[in-house]
Amino acid sequence: MKMAASNYSLKVNKLLLDPKFESYRLSLDPLPMYNIELDAAVAEVKLRDDQYTLDHMRAFGMYNYLQCDPWYEDSVYYIDQLGRILNLTVTLDTALGKPREVFRLPSELNTYENRLCASLHFTSSTWVALSDGTGKLYLMRTSKRGESAHGKWEILFNQDLGEPFIIINSLCYVNCGSHSIEVLLLRIKKDELDVKGSGFCVSIEWLTITYISGQDEEKKYAISKRRVLQGKSVPHYAAIEPEGGGLMIASDKPFKFTQVDGKQVEETFEETMDVDEKRDPIYYWQQTAEDITITVRLPEGTTKEAIEFKLSMDSMHVGLHGYAPLLEGQLYALVDTEASTWIMKEDKSLEITLLKKNEGPMWRELVMGNQRGEFIMDPAQADMINEGLRHLTSEDLNANPEQNKPPCNAQELEECDIFPEDSSSLTRLDGSTLKATHVVNLGSHQYLFSVVVNPAEMPCFCLRHDVDALLWQPHGNQQDNMWEHIATFNALGYVQASKRDKKFSTCSPNYSYAALCECLRRVFIYRQPSPVSTVLYNRKEGRQVGQVAKQQVASLESNDTVLGFRATNERLFVLTSKNLFVIKVNTGN
Repeated sequence: MKMAASNYSLKVNKLLLDPKFESYRLSLDPLPMYNIELDAAVAEVKLRDDQYTLDHMRAFGMYNYLQCDPWYEDSVYYIDQLGRILNLTVTLDTALGKPREVFRLPSELNTYENRLCASLHFTSSTWVALSDGTGKLYLMRTSKRGESAHGKWEILFNQDLGEPFIIINSLCYVNCGSHSIEVLLLRIKKDELDVKGSGFCVSIEWLTITYISGQDEEKKYAISKRRVLQGKSVPHYAAIEPEGGGLMIASDKPFKFTQVDGKQVEETFEETMDVDEKRDPIYYWQQTAEDITITVRLPEGTTKEAIEFKLSMDSMHVGLHGYAPLLEGQLYALVDTEASTWIMKEDKSLEITLLKKNEGPMWRELVMGNQRGEFIMDPAQADMINEGLRHLTSEDLNANPEQNKPPCNAQELEECDIFPEDSSSLTRLDGSTLKATHVVNLGSHQYLFSVVVNPAEMPCFCLRHDVDALLWQPHGNQQDNMWEHIATFNALGYVQASKRDKKFSTCSPNYSYAALCECLRRVFIYRQPSPVSTVLYNRKEGRQVGQVAKQQVASLESNDTVLGFRATNERLFVLTSKNLFVIKVNTGN
């Protein structure tokens, strides 16, 4: 079932785009790299034979075993095979010590057959959430981690929650004098009802754990609310809003609440009605290589004065005064606003003509994510397309296939350029009503990575927009600016798609660079453009170049698979099973 909710679009800040960006220039400047040999191997848990789906691989096989403490700069953590949580905090690269133990898991990890990898999440500057991979959740109060090298981690909540899980997000806050901790847990479970799919479903459990006190019982932390969501794909992104009011999920397939405090959530009649109503198209649209024609049905008695029409280069709003919009959102591509028109027809319909900014390419949809319309293909167009595709199914071999056709190499097609059948979406779900309040159709905006820029805010996420990579900061409490475009990494969307062996990607919290790593050895760093000291000229255009963006490549002295990858403003940390590498990327001011 598609969730009934309003459609929204991500508003790109054009001031953060660089249309004149040319390319990255390979820099041979040395990157100082430091190698720390670990006393015991990282507690990697390999996939079992029964964990064979793509979702298992994405959730557990590609798990990032290295965690960055967003409250304390250049401080990273991992868990080793002895059950120790180890920390490395860098103050001086040339005086790196061994990682120090801050906590040891109470149970012997290796005795459990069906466990997942242990996972750690930094809830606040003094709290940590920990899963041992067997189904137990620990909440621990730490001292201010950056101030004391020997602060004790004290367990204040410990509960077996059933099937194993990994922690994907956590935070805490004080409300009405009561301290609450919100935690998101991810599981992949067998789905007996799924006979056509993989046979598994993805479950997200949202726990609220609150400090409670009664007259007869001692003060303690206990679960005050349990909510369960289910979906059919591992989310790219899932995070709780700072005050716990809602949840944001980016995924290929939608999630919906199925349980609250152990009780099933029934689908309401209102939701069903909303979905049924969408089957009757509100508008019809056609297109040529140059323009688009839209016909919108209007209610009986509509006057010209009641029509609301707003058009910008990349978005459109069509509605009637005092009513919800008939058609609203981000257009699939840019249009020429000066040459576009609308007219009210005698049959009480609205006819809109949009002139495409770029002639030629056909649009896959009109308004991103809007399912209320129907595309009508012109019969002549259909014949032309069929004629153009006939050579693919011809019984005769084409002796000269290149004739009258541009060269095309199928190997040059990238995975991210294939339009997905199930278009991914970004959804904001309300924690009280359990309804989706905002849905953004991500369409071809491939999800790249998430990163914490400001620990007081939700994690940011990075999406591919055309060839660039755009970083978005969610604001759960800002209805009009829920997703803010805060930084752009030029051409990174295109660059990362060419890396076939890419495992992890990230960026520094101050956006000064982005980085990718392959499964083995190689790390790529892409710096933001910076002024050049010598005069450079663009040979094609004969103009002076004022800024250059550098690409750097580092090669690890290791033959082990990369298990963890994190960036700070000054350093990159790369974890393998036996080594922790520290790469000095920027020199602090």
